[in-house]
Amino acid sequence: MTDTLFTPNAARVAGSTPVLAIQDLSVSFRSRSGENQALKGISFAIHPGEIVAVVGESGSGKSVTSLAVMGLLAASGRIDRGSMQFRDRKGSEHALETLNETQRRTLRGREMAMIFQEPMTSLNPVLRVGDQLTEALRDHQLCDKPTADARARELLRQVRIADVDRIMKSYPHSLSGGMRQRVMIAQALACDPQLLIADEPTTALDVTVQARILHILRDLQREKQMAVMFITHDMGVVAEIADRVVVMLRGEVVEQGSVADIFNAPQHPYTKALLAAVPKLGDMREHAWPQRFPLLGAQPTQNTEQRTARYDETPLLDVRGLKVYYPIRSGIFSALTHQVHAVEQIDFSLWPGETLAIVGESGCGKSTTGRALMRLINSHADSIHFQGSEIADLKEAQFQPLRREIQMVFQDPYASLNPRLTVGFTIAEPLLLHGLVKSLEEATPQVDALLKSVGLLPEHAQRYPHEFSGGQRQRIAIARAMALKPKVIIADEAVSALDVSVQAQVVNLMMDLQQQTGVAWIFISHDMAVVERIANRVAVMYLGQIVELGPRQSVFNQPQHPYTQRLLASVPVADPQNRQPRTFEDSEIPSPLRKVGETVTKPRYRQVAPQHWVADDIASR
Repeated sequence: MTDTLFTPNAARVAGSTPVLAIQDLSVSFRSRSGENQALKGISFAIHPGEIVAVVGESGSGKSVTSLAVMGLLAASGRIDRGSMQFRDRKGSEHALETLNETQRRTLRGREMAMIFQEPMTSLNPVLRVGDQLTEALRDHQLCDKPTADARARELLRQVRIADVDRIMKSYPHSLSGGMRQRVMIAQALACDPQLLIADEPTTALDVTVQARILHILRDLQREKQMAVMFITHDMGVVAEIADRVVVMLRGEVVEQGSVADIFNAPQHPYTKALLAAVPKLGDMREHAWPQRFPLLGAQPTQNTEQRTARYDETPLLDVRGLKVYYPIRSGIFSALTHQVHAVEQIDFSLWPGETLAIVGESGCGKSTTGRALMRLINSHADSIHFQGSEIADLKEAQFQPLRREIQMVFQDPYASLNPRLTVGFTIAEPLLLHGLVKSLEEATPQVDALLKSVGLLPEHAQRYPHEFSGGQRQRIAIARAMALKPKVIIADEAVSALDVSVQAQVVNLMMDLQQQTGVAWIFISHDMAVVERIANRVAVMYLGQIVELGPRQSVFNQPQHPYTQRLLASVPVADPQNRQPRTFEDSEIPSPLRKVGETVTKPRYRQVAPQHWVADDIASR
């Protein structure tokens, strides 16, 4: 069975009464350093059957707006002025800013509901999915357990979950990210709310899962004629789903209008900059070499091709037969019964100065591959050659010197930077550990130079990670990785959590450093539009195996494997006039869990173009 996403029509009915009308709303937060004004007199409305996208970068006030509407502001937050008028299904008006907690609880869930970005922080980890859904139904609708149970099953079917019985009995941690987000949507829709607030509901999802979630949301919104506030910084998603757009910057609404007007004739400089920074799949169709992102105000000479890959030399890294299995134990004696085949017999090479992108959905094995190369997890390989020398069987003490040559940048720099250490010490630490300097004072000139190389100032060395933005923290992580002058840097989803303009700056920085030092990047990502910009070659992973490998231009222009085709077709296009009908399969990706001793056949590859290889025998698994 398949479902198709059709082009939506503008839902707003002229003259209709808004479900939510926000007028001159200002919100501030108290802190030790004083008051921080998060919202500064914002105004907009959402009408029945309308999806309004609230867009802007981190710190613009998008999420604060949603929390104010839901009555979920932190204790330090307060509404300074303004009104939030909500109209319920009976036509009664509620001034949300005046309600007490009891009155808010009556509206929350029943009249308005919210979907959060990370369902694992919203779903109760110790309750089964079925119990969480029935609890919400019984709390608001006062129905008996059998009725609530039947309604919960119906909700799961509405969000396109086929195996309802299994999901009802499952705990959240046992479900995939996309499946957990569907459960969150089902929970939010339990009482057919008038207003649904979706706060970055697809930001952390892979493109194929994201496309399916957007389809489900749009489909259900049309069926139920809900008003939806869709909060995001992804303009491709906005073009795919929104009827109207509200653009926010530093707590203010700087522009609002129909999705067509915002995309085709933006008026405010910030809106123009936001749209210019959106990576568009297909922009690189005619370019064989990577290119810098165009930035607002950038000189034309900056947007040049990146010809750093040296394919006439010996590969810097050559991997053959890499495998990573995670043991699953059960029973009172914790016997080994199953293994998760996270990475299954993959081969690839990396040349000096090139960027090899590894792409695929969550769980495909791409991040595991990076961690295995860094020896952060146990793995096995037939052979791994680095600069011509075999390193697969080296002991940890023998491998330690190689850590100077192979470094890693992680997705969340805040989690990988020690919050108790200054930025200067963080960057100097690898130099001290490898004996390249004897003291922090001796490292200071190198630290200052590294900070300058990533666009920061030497005086930033005395600050701590929490004093920087997300983009600045990622620059610090890159500076730390560059401190040892490595030959290879593995970037694991290094820009996926960043706003589009910051993302463009960091990608350009990576390309600049490659131009200056000749470093080779392994760029792990699920963002195909960014990959198209930065990669020389692309390896597509599915179920722990590489199903397609070749030059980026060849793989993107002529994808051969069904999974690669599906991955590229799922990327949202930042053009509301180009909303294409899409077909989605109901089936989930098969599990990589296998019994101990069960073997997986290594795929056979055929060459479809120069250096472009595709697997023949995994498409149906």
